[in-house]
Amino acid sequence: SADVATFPEGYDQLVGERGITLSGGQKQRLALARALVKESDLLLLDDALSSVDSATETEILAALRTRAGAPARTVVLVSQRSSALRLADRVLVLDGGRVVEQGSHEQLLRAGGRYARLAELQRLEQYLA
Repeated sequence: SADVATFPEGYDQLVGERGITLSGGQKQRLALARALVKESDLLLLDDALSSVDSATETEILAALRTRAGAPARTVVLVSQRSSALRLADRVLVLDGGRVVEQGSHEQLLRAGGRYARLAELQRLEQYLA
């Protein structure tokens, strides 16, 4: 992350009350950068893009896509934003803890179900904002 390069201690920078103060988006980018450096087989991201703007989200998703496959890494991305899921190989839509739809972003949009309605609402909200 470009932010990390500006920190005196790099990835080891203490953040919060005793360290430097970061915005929500900076905190998320730093946490993600730390997770990627670790290079584990499984990366679980729970709403990891909620505090970043759409341009930064696109950059992060592209970087995740390229880094995720080397070597064989599985990324589980939990998100309420359909834009964060557009590059996913498989999207699961949950309701009450049950899978109610599954497929790629494009397949779910074409199916016209719950995911497609949510994606359209989010697109309209972004357009009107």
